[in-house]
Amino acid sequence: MAEWNAYYRNEEEDEEQEEGELSGGDYKNTGRDSLVFLVDASKEMFIKNEDDQPSNFDMTMQAVRSVYTSKIISSPRDLLALVFYSTEQSKNPRNSFKHVYVYHDLDEPGAKRVQEVDALRGEKGAQLAAQTMGSGKTSLGDALWCCANLYSDIKLRLSHKRLMIFTCRDDPHEGDSVKHRQARTKASDLKETGVVIDLLHLMKPGGFDVSLFFRDIVSPPEDESELGLKVEPCEKLEDLHRRVRAKEQKKRTMARLRLCLGEGLNVAVGLYATALPARKPGPVRLYRESNEPVRSKTRTFHTQTGSLLLPSEIKKAQVYGKKQIVMERDEVDAMKKFDDPGLFLIGFKPMEKLKLHHHIRPAVFVYPEEDGVKGSACLFSALLKKCNERSVFALCRCISRRNNPPKFVALVPQLEEVDEGNFQITPPGFNAIFLPYADDIRTLDPPRCPAPSQTQVDKMKEIVHKLRFKYMSGTFENPVLQQHYRNLEALALDMMAPEDIEDLIMPKVDQIDHRLGPLVQEFIDLVYPAGYNPENKPAPKRKTAEAGGGAEKKPKVEVTEDELRAHLQNGTLGKLTVPVLKEACKQFGIRTTGTKKQELIDALTEKLG
Repeated sequence: MAEWNAYYRNEEEDEEQEEGELSGGDYKNTGRDSLVFLVDASKEMFIKNEDDQPSNFDMTMQAVRSVYTSKIISSPRDLLALVFYSTEQSKNPRNSFKHVYVYHDLDEPGAKRVQEVDALRGEKGAQLAAQTMGSGKTSLGDALWCCANLYSDIKLRLSHKRLMIFTCRDDPHEGDSVKHRQARTKASDLKETGVVIDLLHLMKPGGFDVSLFFRDIVSPPEDESELGLKVEPCEKLEDLHRRVRAKEQKKRTMARLRLCLGEGLNVAVGLYATALPARKPGPVRLYRESNEPVRSKTRTFHTQTGSLLLPSEIKKAQVYGKKQIVMERDEVDAMKKFDDPGLFLIGFKPMEKLKLHHHIRPAVFVYPEEDGVKGSACLFSALLKKCNERSVFALCRCISRRNNPPKFVALVPQLEEVDEGNFQITPPGFNAIFLPYADDIRTLDPPRCPAPSQTQVDKMKEIVHKLRFKYMSGTFENPVLQQHYRNLEALALDMMAPEDIEDLIMPKVDQIDHRLGPLVQEFIDLVYPAGYNPENKPAPKRKTAEAGGGAEKKPKVEVTEDELRAHLQNGTLGKLTVPVLKEACKQFGIRTTGTKKQELIDALTEKLG
């Protein structure tokens, strides 16, 4: 019989399983994601910007390459395509559309495609694009129709279809109403088939006016957190990279639940994972002779007869009180089920009741799902505003999935924030912070240390104030992961050597020393005895006396009254050893009942203070 713990995992394994499920979301088995880059290849895209900024076409190619390389690492099964419009040459299936050049069909990203995109970057890339494709007339309707054919030719199930348009022309057809109408009709057909059309508009002289044409082309925001076309055009490469990443990343829910506010009052919400540990991808086992992936299968056999066991023939067991308790799988499932999945409101608490040590695992983000229950967004918004106004959090019981154990969560309100460019920084919603049970809180018995003096505390405050900086987790990358990906990229692209990475977590020693100046030495003089050097090796221990096997007699150590008062004033009495403190107590005629170091220090402080 299988052991109970083979099926009933402990809490840490459950959390690891939940983290794995978060990365997949509700779309775990629904198909692949697809993304088509539709890039304007007109002459205006190749004009260099001011301040030595790259051209709009060059910025677009760098953003496309960034998505290609990230997909190879994070989602190698996703499909990508690169299509140019307003070209002189035509290259598309059956050459049905003029001035449309399909550079890459919808397929999985690979090293060869990254190299081909690299060839279109910089001045040499602009020359290659002019020789290969050229710049010609514009018909966005034909380009959208060609993209629709790319999707229709794919026989795989696609869970997410997105089309990104890169252009710096707000009126591509120059007022041609027929071409405008054709493009709007084709865009409407694409959106009806589930394709999400996004516009990554680039900078142009005089500004980009989306109301002239593209307002009717792009898809409306998927939710209220997206600003759609309200943002300003991309002027720099960093802005374009950020917006492409924001559009390319899917908002996948880890669970869709009902937030029960009372009897008969439910709000449909989705839980989103905002932070997950980034790990190296697991190794893939290959057959030695053909390099084809191999699959491993596990079978269970009877230990005595050697016959193959079916799942229905396997039971679960647990030894309790020297007795083996046997249960059917259905009984184990029934024991694991506590209640149906959902969020159940218990009450509200002031924000000051929430402590830092209550945060035991990464929080999840809670956002309304209007499709689940009509009116959820309105009621959710009202609850969010009231919780923020009154500075309270909602205490809820959370069961995220069937057979998952219940957990207490604190729903902390978070209002929307936008930057100067009207681009959303943080969306409105609740952060669900998982709270510990009483069994999770440990009672610690920390060692008693000598209390520092106020002078020492003030000096350390100066050091902390000098070393303070604005921390943002998004500015620090894991150097181990980055080096791993650079090595893989160098092997895949046949590079001579991987690109160098900057280890951002290494402390800047020179800058720290410059900021602190003499503060470090002043603090050492206050805390440590004279001549202290942390880099020196500790003195070797005394060897036991050979004669009689007894220990060597320790010499008597005396401390003058002035030295004791100096130690007391600097708060460094704790640096003296117990024998020295005992001798000082005898010297001043202090009777002590205990022999602990802190008791001796307290007695001397009372006498000399």
